Amino acid sequence: MSDPAHPAPASSGAGSEDAARIAPRSRGPVPYVPTGSSPDELTPRALLLGAILSVAFGMVNAYLGLRVGLTVSASIPSAVISMGVLRGLLRRGTILENNVVHALGSAGESLAGGVVFTVPALIFLHLEPTNRTIVLLGATAGLLGIFSMIPMRRDLTVNEHDTLPYPEGTACAEVLIAGDRGGTSARPVLVGLLLGIAYLVGSQVLGLWSDRVVWTFASLHKATIGFDLTPIFLGAGYLIGPRISAVMAAGGILAWTVLVPLADLLAGTPTGLALGIPAEAASLDATALWKAHVRFVGAGAVATGGLISLLGVVPTIGRALREAVRSARSALGRDLAPSPLVVRTDRDLPAWVPPLGVLGCLLALWLVPDFGLSLVEALLAVAFSIFFVIVSARIVGLVGTTSQPVSGMTITALLATAWLLRSMGRVGPEAMAASIMVGAVVAISIALAGDLSQDLKTAALIGATPSRVQLAQVAGTLAAALRAGWVLLLLHRAWGLGSDMLPAPQARLMATLVEGVARGELPWGPMSVGAGLAVAAAFVGATPLAFAIGLYLPVTTTAPLLLGGLVRRWLDRRDAVPRVHRPHESIQFEPTDPSKEHAGEGGSTLVASGMIAGEALAGIAAAAIVIFAGDGALRLREPGALGAFEPLATLAAWAVLVAALARGDARRDGAQQLDPADRLLRP
Repeated sequence: MSDPAHPAPASSGAGSEDAARIAPRSRGPVPYVPTGSSPDELTPRALLLGAILSVAFGMVNAYLGLRVGLTVSASIPSAVISMGVLRGLLRRGTILENNVVHALGSAGESLAGGVVFTVPALIFLHLEPTNRTIVLLGATAGLLGIFSMIPMRRDLTVNEHDTLPYPEGTACAEVLIAGDRGGTSARPVLVGLLLGIAYLVGSQVLGLWSDRVVWTFASLHKATIGFDLTPIFLGAGYLIGPRISAVMAAGGILAWTVLVPLADLLAGTPTGLALGIPAEAASLDATALWKAHVRFVGAGAVATGGLISLLGVVPTIGRALREAVRSARSALGRDLAPSPLVVRTDRDLPAWVPPLGVLGCLLALWLVPDFGLSLVEALLAVAFSIFFVIVSARIVGLVGTTSQPVSGMTITALLATAWLLRSMGRVGPEAMAASIMVGAVVAISIALAGDLSQDLKTAALIGATPSRVQLAQVAGTLAAALRAGWVLLLLHRAWGLGSDMLPAPQARLMATLVEGVARGELPWGPMSVGAGLAVAAAFVGATPLAFAIGLYLPVTTTAPLLLGGLVRRWLDRRDAVPRVHRPHESIQFEPTDPSKEHAGEGGSTLVASGMIAGEALAGIAAAAIVIFAGDGALRLREPGALGAFEPLATLAAWAVLVAALARGDARRDGAQQLDPADRLLRP
């Protein structure tokens, strides 16, 4: 008796023989689900569960992006949760349905990243966006990215199967296949979720312990070190790994233990005045000194680091453009509607949909008053988006979505628009809003395009129907857009964007750059110092953008990321096998026999993802409590009541999280638990 999700090819009948006869010859992957079978795929239950996960992971990454300045992929957690619900609770569901759910869920986190990295800049410039504006922006820019990427699908995910590894798409395919064979469980995600919720409730809502420890040394000119010991930083540090977390922490520690004391020392001196540090800056505390002066060093470093990252993929950009032209010519030669004889795994949406979709997005950006864009500005937004979508769709095939230079591409588009508008004599609030809006369209569109590119690779590996994955991405984008505005505005009303709780570093940088260009008041002195530091970081082999973000973030944000990375390093050495493949790290895997390997997910990876999701969702709920009941309404005690012993309570609570993360990879049979992607990624 054959598995309904993976039927034997022999039972597919004459129709599949005709399809196989006309199937194009390529070097593409052999799909897990045969092309001649048609398991359930785009079903109502898959759409409903996927929409829920799209909204949930969108909320999680909105909170994470505003607080930490980075986002994490929802692909594998959403796939695991989908399998836990469909195959575990409902006792039904095919691998292709799980793939649809994961595609919707990943669309939510991608859209959230594009929104929170740009839209808060409007708030920082006192150009308050409405909920409707954010919803329309997310939907329009997201669809623009999806429609722009679809024509490249076959060339990227099938024809270049041997040259584009798609690390995250490949790993997700392996997770889905493992789940279809009965080798995965959603329990680690649930454990992490509950721990994240419990920790935030205990610290932020009930006040049972503090989640922050900070030390400032007045004798060292206000040198400061501190940690936000929370699940979200522990989990994020674990997921990004020891190398990147160490680079980010190095930037933060440099800013707060060297640059802040240096600014205090130079205040009022000729050198300090040349750098824009007046004598009265010496009276500021460490945080105020960092906000007023040192942060501009970080701004210059982030802008330069993003551009360095972008320059590093210039050869890829040229190749992507050439391949895009070839793909467009190929698409124009096809029929406007897919032939019923085309194999199921090669069916895209009709060829007329992408160009009409892009045209519709252009008209919406120009004609809908909420965007406030002229025809020239709308054309700039679409042109930059299509250009960088072509680049993004190929880059994620090489290095994954987490390593593509989204910031560099967005900053390039934003600065180009701001300089162009300034050359036209437009320097007022409307011009600044237009520049931010163009940057937001670009950021959201390339985030969705990169995510769709990864999802279509997963589809090619497991044998899903491309057109249905594309429809799932459209549905996930629209669902995530509906919640994007109210979550952002809820958090802003509760704690204020730009506060210590939600620093929104990427959006703050966008606002700083646009305002500086419009007014001709960029602080070139400290920004030049930051640019030099980013170049130096690249020269010594560090990731310049990660180092720059560390400079730009509070030390209480970057330092705890290092702790999470060190936990990851400790577990990797303990078990002598990495949990998650990182494309920027050189990793040698131990050979194993795939036929005997126990399929299962990296438990600690899922626990870390669950911790992030738990704290983020609880944080959004806490924001509602703050708004309607007041800050501290449910607090059982005031922080600091334990005096000198207060840090011990914090460390004890945090140690529970570390222990849970370490146990995440424990296996009932005592054997090592391997990451599901390891088998595909080994030599």
